[in-house]
Amino acid sequence: GVGLSDASPDEGVVEDLPLIDEKAVEQLTEGLISHYLPDLQRSKSALQELTQNQVVLLETLEQEISKFKECNSILDINALFSEAKHYHNKLVNIRNEMMMLHEKTSKLKVSGKDI
Repeated sequence: GVGLSDASPDEGVVEDLPLIDEKAVEQLTEGLISHYLPDLQRSKSALQELTQNQVVLLETLEQEISKFKECNSILDINALFSEAKHYHNKLVNIRNEMMMLHEKTSKLKVSGKDI
């Protein structure tokens, strides 16, 4: 004999289901869609607006970042100019010292000839 374990669990289920009314399914589907669709469409437009705002925000941020980069490069240039000025002053001082030393050595040579 056939035991209970040999029987399929789905056996007899199909016969138990009542006949499905296609029109009722269609009407239920339309009702469900009409209930949720407006909210979904509003959510879709809100998400699109949010995405557009994010794009604008990203572009603005990129512009601000490029401005900061320009500021940094200007600061670097200013530092470079002040450093150049510092070294120029050093060179002027060295030149003045060399001219003074040259004058002293020239005077020493002249006074040495007199001896």
